[in-house]
Amino acid sequence: MSSEQPAPARRPRVAVVFGGRSSEHSISCISAGSVIAALDPERYDVVPVGIATDGRWVLESADPARLALGPAGELPTVSGDREVTLTAGQGLVVTAPGDVPEVLGQVDVVFPVMHGPWGQDGTLQGLLEMTGVRYVGAGVLASAVGTDKHFMKQVFSAAGLPVLPYVLVRPRAWERDPGAVREAVQALGFPVFVKPARAGSSFGISRVDGPDDLDAAIEEARRHDPKVLVEAAAVGAREIEVGVLEGLDGGDPETSELAEITVGAEHAFYDFEAKYLEQSFTLPASVPEEVRTQVRELAVRAFEALDVEGLARVDFFVMADGRVVVNEVETMPGFTATSMFPLMWRESGLDYPALVERLVELAARRETGLR
Repeated sequence: MSSEQPAPARRPRVAVVFGGRSSEHSISCISAGSVIAALDPERYDVVPVGIATDGRWVLESADPARLALGPAGELPTVSGDREVTLTAGQGLVVTAPGDVPEVLGQVDVVFPVMHGPWGQDGTLQGLLEMTGVRYVGAGVLASAVGTDKHFMKQVFSAAGLPVLPYVLVRPRAWERDPGAVREAVQALGFPVFVKPARAGSSFGISRVDGPDDLDAAIEEARRHDPKVLVEAAAVGAREIEVGVLEGLDGGDPETSELAEITVGAEHAFYDFEAKYLEQSFTLPASVPEEVRTQVRELAVRAFEALDVEGLARVDFFVMADGRVVVNEVETMPGFTATSMFPLMWRESGLDYPALVERLVELAARRETGLR
């Protein structure tokens, strides 16, 4: 009889990927710190992988405190020097100057806590698809469309979902005939919101109350994205958000409690400070039951219209006349323990560690390749 003991079962390896080249680099780091802290080290082998602002992949600190918002509002960044490569054959390989490459091995699930271009927009998801690695969240197309507010609105309109009117400002149109752009925006009526088409966290967004401020707002948005969206303002509307989770075992998507954005008078809109440095919301939102039902139904329709997997936060305007309009879908919403998406699910009975575990479980069950 053999006296050898069976090898202990390997813990599933979860690579938390964060940072990136977008203007939301630091927000991604903060979200990742919360995810890392929530993953039980006795159940998961957690590997923190940061993407520096120059695009390098590096092995980062596993200390969540290093990725937290500083006491005076200092924003964290990726700063490791041991570079990481993700391969289809060896998994994660770490290299440092003068050292022999270290093979960390296969990754079971990647948790890409990425916000904005070059991470949330399908680029990273495409790389993971090519390497055959399972990952949390939306696939390539859903991520790309969900990041681009222009194409998102087109898909929603095609699916019969209500959206606000807008004007698309492409670089060539603005540079060749700005007068035509101004005329099109004038037809929307003021006020309007000028937004980078592919940025989040309220970066580059301006409220414009008249034509004199339009050019400066477009130029500010173009600093973040050459493609700009000018959208009619939802005057007097309430801003409502809801979380959506993919159903387990092929079940229908589930929706969370609703939250309402309540921005103070010192803010022209739900900007970066209101979003991340203040508690500018009411949870649960106090809305009529028919509005609650409609928001949840439209959220699931929006989730399915984009073929989203895993999770999404869906944002709405409830207009003064009672109409419910879809604002946007975030396929990887802010994910700190105090971000809206986790808070809505906590209010619904799913706390932060359980939410993170569910997303990892959903990803682990997902088939690779075309789905």
